Amino acid sequence: MVDQIETKIGKDVIESLTLGMYEDSRFVFREYIQNSADQIDKAVSDGIFTNICNGKIEIEIDASDRTISIFDNATGIEVEKVQAILKNIAQSTKDRTKNKGFRGIGRLGGLAYCDQLIFETSFKGEEVKSILTWDSQKLKAIINNRAVKEEASEVVDSVTAFQTGKEERDKHYFKVTLKGVTNRALLDKKGIRQYLSMVAPVPYAKGFIFKEKISNKAEELNFNIDQYHIFVNHDQVFKAYTTSIYEGDQTNKKKIDEVHDVDFYEIRTIKNKLLAWGWYSISNCTKQIPIVNTARGLRLRKGNIQIGSDEALTKLFKEPRGTKYFFGEIYTISPELIPNARRDYFLENAELVEFEKLVKAKFDELHKLYYFSSNVRNQVKKIDDYNSFSKEYEKKSNSSGFTNDKEQREYQEKLELKKEKAERARKEIEKAKKKANNSPSSQQKVLERVVGDKDSVIEQTPTVNEPVRIKYITDNISKLSRKDKKLVSKVFEVIDKVLPKELANTVKEKIKEELQ
Repeated sequence: MVDQIETKIGKDVIESLTLGMYEDSRFVFREYIQNSADQIDKAVSDGIFTNICNGKIEIEIDASDRTISIFDNATGIEVEKVQAILKNIAQSTKDRTKNKGFRGIGRLGGLAYCDQLIFETSFKGEEVKSILTWDSQKLKAIINNRAVKEEASEVVDSVTAFQTGKEERDKHYFKVTLKGVTNRALLDKKGIRQYLSMVAPVPYAKGFIFKEKISNKAEELNFNIDQYHIFVNHDQVFKAYTTSIYEGDQTNKKKIDEVHDVDFYEIRTIKNKLLAWGWYSISNCTKQIPIVNTARGLRLRKGNIQIGSDEALTKLFKEPRGTKYFFGEIYTISPELIPNARRDYFLENAELVEFEKLVKAKFDELHKLYYFSSNVRNQVKKIDDYNSFSKEYEKKSNSSGFTNDKEQREYQEKLELKKEKAERARKEIEKAKKKANNSPSSQQKVLERVVGDKDSVIEQTPTVNEPVRIKYITDNISKLSRKDKKLVSKVFEVIDKVLPKELANTVKEKIKEELQ
């Protein structure tokens, strides 16, 4: 019989859980924020705060000194528990069904990007400040030394140092400091603020006019959207949702569309269990929302913290580009939808399978929505095209004149063709109206917005009043003989063939001025 050996956990597990945990370095901010948010919640339940608005999370980024700190004024940690909580790995006592962070590994994420990771904390009623320092450089050196096979606990003990100091009795806080930051992205204040505006559990900006409508829906569902006061270098962070949609870049933006409403959906099982709910923007869906719009895409959230990136829900759409036609969020409710260790998606289980099936069905409606919008816009464009061309035809017929009979016939044929297309477009819009009446309200809203005040135009496509006599461009050159007018007409015909339309018209007008 073989004797049972003692289990050992090697140092490489520390690398997996700290130095190699995340693909995007900015995720460390999310990890520290979610831990602070949990402690603010605890401060409320313990009676330290009346509500979460009393709590604050302050981030300071000093690029010149290569230092980052994340501070919260929540409960702090009792001195006797500091080492057990901050040195032990993956031994969190938090409830995964309630807390935002619950594995006890996220707080060490900063080790990958700095020389020293320092935790400072004080608990209300204790006149002591606890300081635990992790030596990241030493940790990396130990892990990279393949000649020695240390155990994980030995490594942790050798790279950490604990000390205490005096503190005021009424102080309560927790502070994380990253010294000697080696990652440039983490020191980019503007970039981090933008990142947190979509990832962190922060309020909607005051200028986002649909925030009250979203809050009302949450209240209707008895769902609390956790919103914390988070600051980056003293500037409060808000969600980046706006009602304007732009193209271009941050230095040169041009408005191309507008959010004119939002709509909601509930993700419920066949037994009416609410797994999640969400909202999405309603615009003209003229094109995929360009990347210059920070909030583009449908975002997945748990505890109001973004799960993964803006691509997390892409796989549930018929087309990968589909989510980029909207702003929006899905707030997950079910405690069985549990974020994985990297917090880029959920753990595989039966609840997730059901959730994905129901979300796919909802996304099919959104898929139909932007195609419906595209079809309606195309039909309106055909009517607008006919109306515009008919005015041009009338102007040429009664004022500016045609170059010759051939041009007049071509205009007449083109006018008739555009008229036929406009008539068919009008019928298509009538069909769309009937379809929208039996479809989700979002299609009706899109139809009203895209068609708008064009109803009168669509109901009766205008016709051209045929002139008694066709006017030619040379009619106003009275001093020319008929023979000369024919010659000028031929010259104008050549100009029309070789020059772009606008330039050709300009040249012809200049010639007319010279001959009059």
